[in-house]
Amino acid sequence: MIEHVPMEDQRKGAASLDEARLRQQAIGVKLRQMFDEVVNEPVPDEFLDILRRAEKPSGER
Repeated sequence: MIEHVPMEDQRKGAASLDEARLRQQAIGVKLRQMFDEVVNEPVPDEFLDILRRAEKPSGER
């Protein structure tokens, strides 16, 4: 049996979906901004030293 949903309830449901999409988009924008900031940070010298040592053949350490 198909249930009839009043038009007003349909509009409220659509508005809720639109609000949820807008919230998700805003969260996505903020996460991208935060990620871009982290990606653009310089790599600490200590970490670069660790990477350089790890790349050397085992006899050279």
